[in-house]
Amino acid sequence: MAYSLGPQTLLHYFLTSKIVSSMIHVVAAVIERPDRRILIGQRRRGDTSPLKWEFPGGKVRSGESFEQALSRELREELGVTLVKSVVIASVRHQYANTPEDLDIHFFAAQYAEPDLSPHVFEQIAWVLPRELSSYDFLAANRQLIAQLATGRIKPAELLSVV
Repeated sequence: MAYSLGPQTLLHYFLTSKIVSSMIHVVAAVIERPDRRILIGQRRRGDTSPLKWEFPGGKVRSGESFEQALSRELREELGVTLVKSVVIASVRHQYANTPEDLDIHFFAAQYAEPDLSPHVFEQIAWVLPRELSSYDFLAANRQLIAQLATGRIKPAELLSVV
């Protein structure tokens, strides 16, 4: 037997259902240089998850598209202008100390400036994909790191076809 529910009934269900948890949308940039090195940043000592490594990015603000958020985050964190991006992976993750699920979208990204100016990291590093696993990354990054390290995802190649 099939049931048909009106839009208002469905909206009420999704807004009140315990199945739907709050979700925080996050974007992150995987920036690869011509020498195949990838940019990573270490969170500051006073941040949540202090001194963990991550890809540049952050939370999507209300009303922003993922690409707008990525562009803003790169400007704020690295002082660069996004010129090209393509989604390379998405993951949902929940950390034990937070009630919200994270919906993280990773983008291969390219910026315009010849140099970057990191503003929010303890330090940055340009590392080869095979070296990524030797850094203490946030847990939500592990799957992507494995794909980058094995060459299953090659950010620069994906950007070249956009």
